Amino acid sequence: MEFLVELVTHADVEPYLAAVTAKSQEELLEAIRRSEEDPDAFGLFVIEADGERAGTVRFTRANRRSRIADLGGLAVHPDFRGRYVGDDAARLFQRHLLDELGYHRLQLEVYGFNERAMVHAERAGFVREGVRRKAYWRNDEWVDSVLYGLVAEDVSGEE
Repeated sequence: MEFLVELVTHADVEPYLAAVTAKSQEELLEAIRRSEEDPDAFGLFVIEADGERAGTVRFTRANRRSRIADLGGLAVHPDFRGRYVGDDAARLFQRHLLDELGYHRLQLEVYGFNERAMVHAERAGFVREGVRRKAYWRNDEWVDSVLYGLVAEDVSGEE
């Protein structure tokens, strides 16, 4: 738990996470409980690299009938940046959600100022679908949100 709190409150991580991201020990414990209670609808995962905790990622079911998951909370500890830990984790996470949990579409939003996350999303196979202009109040200003999507066929190569 200490790792998660330290990660999501780290000065080089927190400004890029959604303002509503669980950041206290109590909020993170609630997210873990929720993940254990309904693992097909919500998941909070720890990313490991070389046997060490390196980051976190989560998903929430957005639509049961259409099998859509919202992804978020990708945070890689600064000590692991530049080693493509997030890219590797994203691909494994995609396979888990698409193959094991049966989702058809994965979608995510990135703050428009988060260049690193946008490059990561595209490297991980997500397609940029649009921009929500001045959608969120973050860091004392209105910021854009860039929308990304990935469907099962994008990964499998099927049409």
